[in-house]
Amino acid sequence: MVTHSPTLSRRQLQRWLLAGAAGGLSLNWAALAQAQASALASLTNADASAGVKALLTQGAGAAIDLLGQSGGYLNNPLVRIALPSQLNQAAKLMRQFGLGAQVDGIETAMNSAAEQAVPQGKDVLLGAIQGMSVSDAKGILTGGDTSVTDFFSSKTRGGLTERFTPIVQQTTNQVALVQKYDQLAGTAARYGLLRQQDANLAGYVTGKTVDGLYTVIGQQERALRQDPVSAGSALLTRVLGGLK
Repeated sequence: MVTHSPTLSRRQLQRWLLAGAAGGLSLNWAALAQAQASALASLTNADASAGVKALLTQGAGAAIDLLGQSGGYLNNPLVRIALPSQLNQAAKLMRQFGLGAQVDGIETAMNSAAEQAVPQGKDVLLGAIQGMSVSDAKGILTGGDTSVTDFFSSKTRGGLTERFTPIVQQTTNQVALVQKYDQLAGTAARYGLLRQQDANLAGYVTGKTVDGLYTVIGQQERALRQDPVSAGSALLTRVLGGLK
């Protein structure tokens, strides 16, 4: 008969499962599920909460460092801010008439604005992390690939948008063609071809800046889950390692 410890990690459970299958043993699937759940249950609420806070703090800091440097958005195909797809035809026409440099100038300005704005969101993110509840923490630990994005989106989107908008506005106003964009986008929005929040460049870029930040935070979080030892935190290693 196979026995189990209430603190078995997922990796130990996988070995147990393979050993049982190889030996032709009849496994108790209810007991297996219970043992998997107990790996998380064995963590104290304080450990789970502190571990997730450490995970998100490290991931958010790394994301801001990556995106807040020159080329952080522009040179990252995952988050690079392009013109709204609904304006691609207009951009294509501009290129055909020899105005490709102006189109490139708008896109460079959009991404530069994002790179200048994103470092100003650090305290908004840290405030949300410090204020998270135990249920938030355990939801992130056991959630899927979007659990971190969902948490930050629900807690910080408004604050980040408020913080980023004036910085983006100041940067994009320096580009001569921004008014042309706003005129074109405003017309597209009136005909239902573009979302109203994307009808001016500052609003569009701010939204994309926030989305890109969440994307890279999630990327950093997944990397730490896969290799918790690299985090350099004994607590984080124990919390994440127990879920593998």
